[in-house]
Amino acid sequence: MNKRITYLLNTVRYLHRYSSVLTPRSSGTTRKHILWISRYRDPLGNVNFRELFLNIFPSLHGSSLRFLSQKTDVFSTGAEALVSEQASQSSLEAEKLDDSGSFKAKHVVDHDDPFFNSLRKCTCPCDALDLASESAVSIKHYTNCLTTAWRLFKHMSEEQQRYEKQLIFEHPAFAKLCQQLLRDSRRMTRGDLVFSLHAVVNLGVPQNTLLVQTLLRVCQEKLNQLDNRCVSVLATTLSGMDKDKNVSALQAGLQLLVEQRISSIKDIFILQNLMKCMGKDVPVFLKKKLEMAVLKEIDHLTFPNALRVFLALVAMNYCSYPILTACSKKIQENVHDVPFRQLILILEACHTLQYRNVKLFSALADYVNSTACLWDKRQIILFLSACEVLGFQPSELMEIFAEKLTEDPEFLNLKNLLIVLRVYSRLNYVPRVQKHRFFETLQSSLNKYLPQISDTELLKATYSLCILGYLPHQALDELLQKDSKDELILSDDLYKEQKEMMLHCVKTCMELDSPSFTKPAFVVTEDSSSLVSLSLRKAQEALIELLGDENMFRRNVQLPYKYHVDFEIRMDSEGKKVLPITATDDYPDPSVQRLALLFVPLSTFCMGTTHPQGKLAMKKRHLNKLGYHVILIQNRKFQEMTNEDAVEFLKGKIYLENTSSSSEATVQDNN
Repeated sequence: MNKRITYLLNTVRYLHRYSSVLTPRSSGTTRKHILWISRYRDPLGNVNFRELFLNIFPSLHGSSLRFLSQKTDVFSTGAEALVSEQASQSSLEAEKLDDSGSFKAKHVVDHDDPFFNSLRKCTCPCDALDLASESAVSIKHYTNCLTTAWRLFKHMSEEQQRYEKQLIFEHPAFAKLCQQLLRDSRRMTRGDLVFSLHAVVNLGVPQNTLLVQTLLRVCQEKLNQLDNRCVSVLATTLSGMDKDKNVSALQAGLQLLVEQRISSIKDIFILQNLMKCMGKDVPVFLKKKLEMAVLKEIDHLTFPNALRVFLALVAMNYCSYPILTACSKKIQENVHDVPFRQLILILEACHTLQYRNVKLFSALADYVNSTACLWDKRQIILFLSACEVLGFQPSELMEIFAEKLTEDPEFLNLKNLLIVLRVYSRLNYVPRVQKHRFFETLQSSLNKYLPQISDTELLKATYSLCILGYLPHQALDELLQKDSKDELILSDDLYKEQKEMMLHCVKTCMELDSPSFTKPAFVVTEDSSSLVSLSLRKAQEALIELLGDENMFRRNVQLPYKYHVDFEIRMDSEGKKVLPITATDDYPDPSVQRLALLFVPLSTFCMGTTHPQGKLAMKKRHLNKLGYHVILIQNRKFQEMTNEDAVEFLKGKIYLENTSSSSEATVQDNN
């Protein structure tokens, strides 16, 4: 009902505008137009505005009209050629005015002018166009009407914009306004020129029309006369346009101009906008110049600009740690003022730039956690998904969301269910409270979607639950049935290897995580190779120095279920003495302890912690089931140690930590 009323009111307003255009103007208004036109001879005075409009803009009803190609600058035939020729003559006359110096003089708008007072009262784009048709007598009036129309248009909803755009393009004054811009493009001030181009492009005037191409050409000619603010606006406009002859030429000139002026630009807002709009194709040396210019003004960085600079670095694909650190501090100080959408953009930006700032992520997570009651559950899912991509575990928020999920699982559609499963499995988080109810809720939701779920989604869902050590029996039965019929993985599947890996993990979990599984008395192992990789040579040398002999440990040990151990050490039941490998190979001895040393990348832990992520946690759990005591070591930090420190580090891991029966304590000490 509300939509119908809105459309009715808009239609009445639209008819009213047309009637107002057709009514005779007052003698005063007419006299103003006559006086203004008499000053400048209008070379297009005899051209029908409606005909010109149709030649410049495409029909909204799909009629075939001739446009500029990407390789030409003017129309070629008929009335279009007449328009082009006469507009060129007018432009040549205007150039003489520019040469006299009037362009350089700052144009001051008289805000007491009744026209501008009326313009400020406009509430929709067509109001500004009505005013242009009734009262505009100068190019300044026309350009301000256009930019006001764009300002009002951009603040509308998407649905309103679609309807209003049609009204704008069909408005009689819009054709006249565009003709006026085309004729007086070289007469405009620099601000009016770039803002008019910005408004025209963003209102949807096709890029290959004579109007847009003419404005681009004039911007090229007057590029050196643009001030920093105009350069920033022009860069914004060009960033949203397709590549063509004039756009490419203007972007190249703009890049040279920025390079020359960069040291004189002190406004961070302009700097970040140039960074964002010039994009990732900017040469590295210019990126560094922009970085240095921002750093010079970093002490004056405000919170809104900190957000903008942060995202501008993403657009430029340039990671500047000093700038990012300064922006992060501002964001943390004002975290309660960050809109939700910006929270997601910040996390995505950090992932793109590979910027890992645990303090920043923790501040954002604490803010969302403290205001969780204000957020929609789907918003929290988006935030958790962004954290998962970074490998950051907001444990408190995940605990609260698990409670919300168990209380109201009905909001979970299939897409959100798969996201939740992926997040909790990769970040290896099991709720501390109501653990079983949490898993039962997820399993129940998954069972509900089994009739409609795709094979790939079914595999992903069961894989995620198995990673967490939970076996969803109904979903597993469905999965195995599809696998037995060879429906799960096709021979030409692009993701065949990934799916085979996931299916293998599922089958391994079904066996090792089953309540009926018992610890084997003896595990058959084999050495895959006597050679170790370059990344493990330092560890091998440290073990030899610590234990005294290569026969005191095994390297590259291959276990059942395709598991692999970097080094295996065997100790007595008290964990005080290392036993030679040859002395324990011939027969199983339940009193012998087996240690598995795994040298793993930093990325296999949740960021900023020693909490293993899903796959590593599953491997550790399964090795424990096979009778191994697992020691996880971050290989990168180990490589940074001196040889003496490396030996002492391994000594503490083997002799001291092995006396603890708590595997969780082992994981927490790995850092």
